[in-house]
Amino acid sequence: MEIFAYPHFNSTAHVALFKHVTNAANLRSRIVRASTIEGTEGDLEREAINFAFVDARLVTSVLHIQTAITQALLAAAQNTVRTKTVHSEIIWALNPSNNITEALRRYGVSDSSTALLVIRIDPHEDLNVKSKMIAVVKGTPAPISELAGLTDWSVVKKYNKLNGDPFIKERQNDPVHEHHLIDNIVVSLVAMKSVAA
Repeated sequence: MEIFAYPHFNSTAHVALFKHVTNAANLRSRIVRASTIEGTEGDLEREAINFAFVDARLVTSVLHIQTAITQALLAAAQNTVRTKTVHSEIIWALNPSNNITEALRRYGVSDSSTALLVIRIDPHEDLNVKSKMIAVVKGTPAPISELAGLTDWSVVKKYNKLNGDPFIKERQNDPVHEHHLIDNIVVSLVAMKSVAA
């Protein structure tokens, strides 16, 4: 797990990568169910799953996810969030369009997700957050440095409408340069989303 401090937002982001996830469908149904449960039981369930669950195969780099986190924290600080929580705002920031439902469907946990980035935003470093993540996600914790090996570049290009880009096409026979260019583009799209939205 990586911990990123955002002192200008009085926030800390705990980011963990899980591979070989076996309970993605259960996580997705828990998220949906938690939004409808009332009372103390609902509060406890919402706290138990109070994370951003991001499909890791659509994240191109650590900078990509850090940029989405920064955009979500900025929106929260300015009271301009478009979703219900800072965690869902992270997922919305990753999606190139402004459609919240599409963002959650594409970039959030799906029934078929096998690799997840699990993110928790707190006002301070929480020493128990990793155990909370492990209690919810049935998968193998992995170093965040393994993220690049999980990226599905063809889906990233499709969702960001980069398949017809001439600069990308010129580099299609050189995957290292192509992936670097795609990463630069999608990070820039996330960084500029709040301005364009």
